[in-house]
Amino acid sequence: MGFAKLTSAQIDGLEPKLVSIEIDIARGLNSFTLVGLPDKAVEESHDRVSAAIKNSGFKSPKQKNENVVISLAPAELKKTGPVFDLGIAMAYLLASEEINFAPEKKMFLGELSLNGEIKPINGVLSIVQKAKEEGYLEIFVPKENAEEAALVENVDIYSPSTLNELITHLDPESALERDTKGKLFARSLSAQPKTKPKQLKDSDRNRVSLDDIKGQETAKRGLEIAAAGGHNVLLFGPPGTGKTLLAKAFSSLLSDLSFEEALEVTAIHSAVGKLDQPLLTRPPFRSPHHTSSYVSIVGGGANPRPGEITLAHRGVIFLDEFPQFDRRVIESLREPLEEKRLTVSRSQRSSSFPADFILIAAMNPCPCGNRGSEKDCRCTPSDLARYERKLSGPILDRIDLWIEVGKIEISKLRESTTKKEGDPFAEEEMTKKRIALASSLQSERFKKEEVKRNAQLGPRSITQKINAEDEVYTLIENVANELELSARGYHKVLKVARTIADLNESERVKEKHLLEALQYRQKPIFL
Repeated sequence: MGFAKLTSAQIDGLEPKLVSIEIDIARGLNSFTLVGLPDKAVEESHDRVSAAIKNSGFKSPKQKNENVVISLAPAELKKTGPVFDLGIAMAYLLASEEINFAPEKKMFLGELSLNGEIKPINGVLSIVQKAKEEGYLEIFVPKENAEEAALVENVDIYSPSTLNELITHLDPESALERDTKGKLFARSLSAQPKTKPKQLKDSDRNRVSLDDIKGQETAKRGLEIAAAGGHNVLLFGPPGTGKTLLAKAFSSLLSDLSFEEALEVTAIHSAVGKLDQPLLTRPPFRSPHHTSSYVSIVGGGANPRPGEITLAHRGVIFLDEFPQFDRRVIESLREPLEEKRLTVSRSQRSSSFPADFILIAAMNPCPCGNRGSEKDCRCTPSDLARYERKLSGPILDRIDLWIEVGKIEISKLRESTTKKEGDPFAEEEMTKKRIALASSLQSERFKKEEVKRNAQLGPRSITQKINAEDEVYTLIENVANELELSARGYHKVLKVARTIADLNESERVKEKHLLEALQYRQKPIFL
């Protein structure tokens, strides 16, 4: 009978938390007690671990007259999920003296199946990064999580397929003793090779390009400005004019994520179980349906979890049929659009999630979509009033670019679709080159500051960084008074003008840049 202690970890919201697994075994009637605020999945680990140990050639806790107490510390942290299975099994075998190894500087992560196989878990990348900071040298993870974990440098990652493989690696002598039937055991595991960031290119077959959209040159120009400066966009116009296609094409204009940004985005998607490749190198594009719940988009729950706006971090969130979303969802965008973070508070705790995204919203001019077009509008005054009330002034004021997507003539569609010579993405590639050049100018301008794009400029530094001619300020002041722009609206026009100047490779913002920026100011859709 004995005692053992080793380390595992879990994801709490998006934050990795180290958890100590302590096991004490004493003689007595068979009992198994697990303490430390476990949820149902953790409580059920007793049955999974017992079966996995038995089917790996050892006697399970249920086959012995033992009093087993397992403590997961810190006790005040709610323990969730099956991530502790592997650690509990190894700690039990160590405490019962079935195996012998030094657990210091080692961490064990993984769910166990009944036959001893190690199954994948969520949030491995964040946990391994935290383990490295705390000085752990060897991390044992499921094989499916190995490439993701191996993105972290200066820590050895091992990925056994089964509990037996792990035991054999850590205690080869016990494997030899159990090898009575001549069954061959792997004598040791090799550390997982470090995962090298690969440039994952989108499939041309499924990707939506600006070249796929016929006409709508004004809208394309607006999206180019938005991509270059990180500006929020509202696309409005009648149904079937290409608003959704424009939004989907927008994400292809954005540059690939840097390695640090890719790690950050990958860790977020891994924590919520949405990771489908070892490293996400492209900005995420999230498009929740307008019937999605408040919690699914914003985040929350008894144990706060991130929502769609956090999954869109460093990328784009597209809200089609914008006024049809629940009003609470629309109003909840106020904080993240300004602060680039979202804080979810509950009675016992609060969690802060990153939410630095570009908002692309799309809407019709009225519920039926025909208002202002050649077709008859069937909406009643009450329908229009209800539709308008969905979008408050503070939300509309946070939109940088208002882009009208009007009806396109059918003849243009026929003429454009016959142009298939040369590169099918020629227009998009030229646009991306201009955006990349504008982005490099911004990087140079903000190299000593936290902001990276013009849209992120704060009131303190906006006058200095905009670098506009005197005539520009005279014009914008007159326009602001005439249109009754708010202080936020005034600054947003200047920031959009700065982005247009960058696209034109102009050191200073000129009147022509400001005049173009004013074309994208808030439009009276509901009048």
